[in-house]
Amino acid sequence: MNEFWDSYFTHLQKMDIRTIMEWGWYIFVLDLPRFLILEAVVMYWSLHRRFITKKKWDDARNQLFAENPLVTLLVPGHNEGKHLYKMVHSIQKQTYKNIEIIVVDDGSTDDTPIIGKSFENKGYITKFLRGEVRGGKASAANLGLRYSKGKYVVHIDADSSLELDAVEKVLIPFYRYENVGAVGGNLIVRNADDSLTTTMQFLEYTLTIGLSRVVLSKLGIYKIVSGAFGAFPMEVLNRVGGWDVGPGLDGDICVKIRKINYKILFEENAICQTHVPVTWKVLTKQRLRWSRSIIRFRVRKHADVWNVFDRNFNILNFWAFLDNVFFVLILDLTWVFYMFKILVENPTFLIYWFPFKYTIYFVLAVLQFIIALKIVRDRKSIIKRMIYVPLFPIYMGYYMRIVRTISYIDELFFFDSYKDVWNPQKTSKKAREHGA
Repeated sequence: MNEFWDSYFTHLQKMDIRTIMEWGWYIFVLDLPRFLILEAVVMYWSLHRRFITKKKWDDARNQLFAENPLVTLLVPGHNEGKHLYKMVHSIQKQTYKNIEIIVVDDGSTDDTPIIGKSFENKGYITKFLRGEVRGGKASAANLGLRYSKGKYVVHIDADSSLELDAVEKVLIPFYRYENVGAVGGNLIVRNADDSLTTTMQFLEYTLTIGLSRVVLSKLGIYKIVSGAFGAFPMEVLNRVGGWDVGPGLDGDICVKIRKINYKILFEENAICQTHVPVTWKVLTKQRLRWSRSIIRFRVRKHADVWNVFDRNFNILNFWAFLDNVFFVLILDLTWVFYMFKILVENPTFLIYWFPFKYTIYFVLAVLQFIIALKIVRDRKSIIKRMIYVPLFPIYMGYYMRIVRTISYIDELFFFDSYKDVWNPQKTSKKAREHGA
């Protein structure tokens, strides 16, 4: 072990400033300012604003309970029977009571129909709907939307469960601010101890996804409300025509809402526990699907957002796209270029370069961990997993980056999002025909 650390520090010492800036300028010019300095400043400002405007948040909560609007909890799912009880039980215990629960079965082949119908008969849910032929998640959500009576619709995944005040918390921003078209809830991983795969996702959701969404929301460029937990005014959903068919529907509907000049906000205090993939194979498939949507929607379907001469051009929508495409898509492809260049010109340089990059991103992960402690409710859950933080730079910097890069190439050249079995092929075919 001592020999390893001696070698590690020896390699670090061989890195000089000129070499560091030649190969790693983007770390100091882009990554650290964007993912550390900006996030730290905005997080501090957000917490400070929340504290000094507490009365306004209390007033908004009072307005919500005074009006007491009916809220539809819309739960589309495919083969999610084993998760339904935990999800429904968490809804029944909510602090906000004026709700209806609509569960939509998207052609399941498990015992979802039996469980769902039983829940409806016993009064556990308001309505159970079933599509005999699988049409995809968007199709199921739109079916449920037709039967929804609420002023607000809260879309949640069947394999999720809500904290006791989650519905209340996700609705308050509609009363705190004007012209809000959607509010995203904060996701935490509930099966974090199932495997190393789920533990790393727990850290990812806590250290990067949650923190990033707080920052993007405060900057006015938050662009995706997770399908696992998000709230929408019924009026807005009707204006945009519900969800378009095909994978990536969560980000797509948010773009449509932003394009008709509504705000999209993130509420970190509205907590939803979500079930994440347990194996690396399943996680890889999920993230390939997620990442393809950047090309499909940010580059293709909603390309008009980039057009400054369009009469509906919106600078915040433009910056939201630019942040997403530049810091995720372009920098990932740049990373491939640099790695290829090093391998061709000086492959032995990697012996020094890997330890240096790892050290930088490990320090970044530790600082993100400290920031996260300021906003998480259950600090014990994150503290007990701090021993895994040294693995986080490898998980995010190599595994996730490789997966994303593969997905971008697949989608750019082969349109693989239309071939993904997650969505029925007949639905994907129609989506492609209509440019969705």
